[in-house]
Amino acid sequence: MSPAQSSEARPYGTRRIVVIVSGWPRLSESFALNELCALHEAGMLAAVFATKRGDVGERHPAVATLDNHVHHLNTGTAEQQAAEVVGALGGLGVARESIDGVHGYFAHRPAAVARAVATSLGVPFGFSAHAKDPSKVDPAELADRARAAACIIACNSQVARQLRAVGADPTLVPHGVDLAAFAPRPRLAEGRVELLAVGRLVAKKGFDVLIDAVHLLDFDWRLRIVGDGPLLRPLQQAARDTGVEGRIEFLGTRTHAELPSLYHVTDIVAVPSVIDADGDRDGLPNVVLEAMACGLAIVGSDVAAIPTAVEHRVTGLLVEPGDAHGLANALNELAKDADLRAGLGANARSRAECNFGLAACTHRFMSILEAAYG
Repeated sequence: MSPAQSSEARPYGTRRIVVIVSGWPRLSESFALNELCALHEAGMLAAVFATKRGDVGERHPAVATLDNHVHHLNTGTAEQQAAEVVGALGGLGVARESIDGVHGYFAHRPAAVARAVATSLGVPFGFSAHAKDPSKVDPAELADRARAAACIIACNSQVARQLRAVGADPTLVPHGVDLAAFAPRPRLAEGRVELLAVGRLVAKKGFDVLIDAVHLLDFDWRLRIVGDGPLLRPLQQAARDTGVEGRIEFLGTRTHAELPSLYHVTDIVAVPSVIDADGDRDGLPNVVLEAMACGLAIVGSDVAAIPTAVEHRVTGLLVEPGDAHGLANALNELAKDADLRAGLGANARSRAECNFGLAACTHRFMSILEAAYG
């Protein structure tokens, strides 16, 4: 079963859409996979073209569902890649006249390619924007692209603000989380408090701040960090330097099929995101929605789109980004107050059910595309 599969019949399928993505596959971009699987199941996905290669190694299990639909483009300009898409359609058994629209998954190169393909085919185009994505495009070019688009989808309110700043009129559609796969489970009380952090080991995730924070904790704890990336060795060295290496486990990458079992043995999830030196930042990280769906207490940074889901003292605790002492204080508070943890976790699950259910979010996504490319 793919991430977006539902037992309910979907009222779609009258549109045929070509989708342009960036790197494919990407283990961290399950949101794109969910929406593409939903389009595929609804019969709306004509073909997918990736502007570059994605991650090597571990793949999300559902990626195989789309293997026959995804085609990697040669390196080149947006115009060259668009010409390659148009030329490839016939060979893939996709009649040009059957295409109703072209959708770019990201506002930068994928949207540029999508626009050029759509112009050649004489159909409308649109694009989805995520995290820092819009800032990768010159504002004047982004504004021009937005004016020409039949639809623009923003994954969170911060991205929507970036787009509105150039005169765009985006529709807000959250990514969504599988509420069945990520669900609360009974947690047996133990003496040790289990902490979990999930994300690529890059600067914007703030895991160096987390390591600085945990060595200030005054309770029995263990921290598991899921993810891989260029900062693995520096983070391991930081753990040694602060004397906490024996309490931190670096678990490497895990698929979404493996993550629920980790959440189920966790007491507190830390999301210590920061804005890095290049201005890069998270949008709303997958780990936030997954932890909320699992009914877990979250300590997150008050940065980017995290506060749109983690409401302070309602669905979690918020701290200033980069503040190790503030992060430690919040972790200490939650560790020593099981009732607070339980209350925040229950509220988080309710919020996930109301606002971030995968079926509802993919339903909205497809409805927008169905209308835009009519």
